Amino acid sequence: MKPTIVLVHGAFAESASWNAVIDRLTDSGHPVLAAPNPLRDLAADAASVTDVIRSVDGPVVLVAHSYGGAVISNVPADAGEITALVFVNGFAADAGESCFALASRFPGSTLGNDTLHPVPRSDGTTDLYIVRDRFHELFCPDVPAQEAARLAATQRPATQEALFAPSGERPSWREVPSWFVIGEEDRIIPPELQRFMAERAGAQRTVEIPGASHALPVSRPKDAVDLILEAAAQPVAA
Repeated sequence: MKPTIVLVHGAFAESASWNAVIDRLTDSGHPVLAAPNPLRDLAADAASVTDVIRSVDGPVVLVAHSYGGAVISNVPADAGEITALVFVNGFAADAGESCFALASRFPGSTLGNDTLHPVPRSDGTTDLYIVRDRFHELFCPDVPAQEAARLAATQRPATQEALFAPSGERPSWREVPSWFVIGEEDRIIPPELQRFMAERAGAQRTVEIPGASHALPVSRPKDAVDLILEAAAQPVAA
């Protein structure tokens, strides 16, 4: 049985950001699910993805982009038959770490007061969007302008609370083998931070893509898929 690939999008994106990845994985014969990521609260988002994983029969390769990496870090390793984790420009958060705290640990992130547009919500939380006229240069400078405009228009906000929430006590990457693909021109999550997280997680392999932006699933889907398929091909421990 080929593993089911479960894809988790990050902040400022949606499941459609995986479209080109999904096409290639489907062509390879793998079942694929793009899990809904609510982007509301880290623990609740992880619980939502966990529910999806528990519905899958057989092995699962869990793949995440950006904030989605913090989400899968909080999915229990025994939520299903999870055989591999793949972080695509993703946060591999450890206990107590938040995405914003991690992003500031090394220089290079462009997210801040001048690039984020806050929208207060009636429930007391605050949605954060990337400022529309900065989206292309910050999030996806390696995609055509028309596509970048579409991504900016359809971006889904994460709450400020989710991005500042501390990660749980036992990250999944301490128990499940992990792979990392890093865009060397990521302006959202500094590549230096991603290298640090990959080393800390004891990654099976880390691949760096020259010229790739934060939106690697959109701009370099083949590079993402190559590493996903490598992770999926690993023998499952008895």
